[in-house]
Amino acid sequence: MKKLVLLGAGYGNMRILLRLLNKELPDDIEITLVDRTPFHSLKTEFYALAAGTVPDSEIRVALPVHDRLRVVEGEIEDIELAEKLVLLQDGKEIPYDQLVIGLGCEDNYHDVPGASENTYSIQTIGKSRVTYKKLLGLGGGATVGIVGAGLSGIELASELRESRPDLKIKLFDRGSRILKDFPERLSNYVKDWFIKHDVEVVSNSNITKVEPNALYNHEDKIEVDAVVWTAGIKPAGLIENLEVEKNRSGRVVLNQYHQVPGHTEVYVVGDIAALPHAPSAQLAEEQAEQIVRVLRMEWNGEPLPKEMPEIKLKGFMGSLGKKQGFAYLADRTVTGRIARLLKSGVLWMYKWHNG
Repeated sequence: MKKLVLLGAGYGNMRILLRLLNKELPDDIEITLVDRTPFHSLKTEFYALAAGTVPDSEIRVALPVHDRLRVVEGEIEDIELAEKLVLLQDGKEIPYDQLVIGLGCEDNYHDVPGASENTYSIQTIGKSRVTYKKLLGLGGGATVGIVGAGLSGIELASELRESRPDLKIKLFDRGSRILKDFPERLSNYVKDWFIKHDVEVVSNSNITKVEPNALYNHEDKIEVDAVVWTAGIKPAGLIENLEVEKNRSGRVVLNQYHQVPGHTEVYVVGDIAALPHAPSAQLAEEQAEQIVRVLRMEWNGEPLPKEMPEIKLKGFMGSLGKKQGFAYLADRTVTGRIARLLKSGVLWMYKWHNG
């Protein structure tokens, strides 16, 4: 049996499993999925778990069951490219013929003193649970600082406002306006929502230090009761130690078939892949579709195409609590109730397709 090993049960590898586990899977292929949890987590919804507006059970999806899929629960220690082995922290060794690395990212603290020790995170389901417990335990009138006004920071701030109207919320934005790279209409809609719901947006911020009960914006000390960090991501530490070519942000450089040059049996999907798009669940899924196509051609002994199609993204959607939202789709801005319904519908369809 040829061994295909998938590292990480994220959006990319879930799409690969969805496409491969059918009647077209060759009889000589065995798939192993390795992850620290025995389920797929909806990372795009971690903000709601942290804010306390959805239960843990709503952001978990069961892994597929198939007679040629083996699921291994554990932490990955190392990837031995030369020996074609994945090493787990418990001492287990998993050999592979082909490997798909989809291990995702972790918070990027940008070397800010005290940030890693004194902030909370929504990067994993486990860290989001810890963040929820902290935010839930705050007394009325407490101040929460959210560092980073990208999509995660915006959704967390708005969801927390609905969950805890008694809290003071400060959202620190490095830019001059919310979502400054997108149309001003979208930016103004989000800004107006925050004004109406008493969320303070601190523009042109630069967090220079974080203490247990304070953070520094430039040189100004701001008292806080909790800080949640949503100010960027970087590849996990395991990828930093992988001896392959990486770009300036530490992501793995790939050929057009999403393979590691010099190790074409190894594919990389998702946040750790160096691609001309910002990391997202949608990007990981589109990349996974192409990886499945390449795998099937290789299994069938077919020549690979000279060029792979360009990955085109449909846009993005975000929520402002449970009733309002915003979206940027096909160069068009959609705001309000319709945008929120669109996001809810996409989430429902995702859960339905993934069982």
